[in-house]
Amino acid sequence: MEVLAIDHVQLAMPPGQEDRARAFYTGVLGIPEVPKPAELAARGGAWFERGALRVHLGVEQDFRPAKKAHPGLRVRGLDALVARCREAGCPVTEADPREGSRQAFVYDPFGNRIELVELV
Repeated sequence: MEVLAIDHVQLAMPPGQEDRARAFYTGVLGIPEVPKPAELAARGGAWFERGALRVHLGVEQDFRPAKKAHPGLRVRGLDALVARCREAGCPVTEADPREGSRQAFVYDPFGNRIELVELV
């Protein structure tokens, strides 16, 4: 028995904000939205997936953003993506590079922290 990988990351969002989620996750980050299963769609939220990358947003009535806990998304073209985030008005914090990678933190429209990591 062994744990093999992360299947998906679930982040919370406030009720009724699916259009803002789409604008950020698809419009800014470029992750396509996929339909939620019918039995889950009535709960609200949105799912964004490309291959093994799966970010799901679920509605939380008493929403509070994840400011410390965060997913780390592997990216290509970090500088261009950071510029696109800034152009879209998304707060970005650049991080000190680590050996073998560069990273920045961006906040989604709800204040959830997301790390963007580019291998160098």
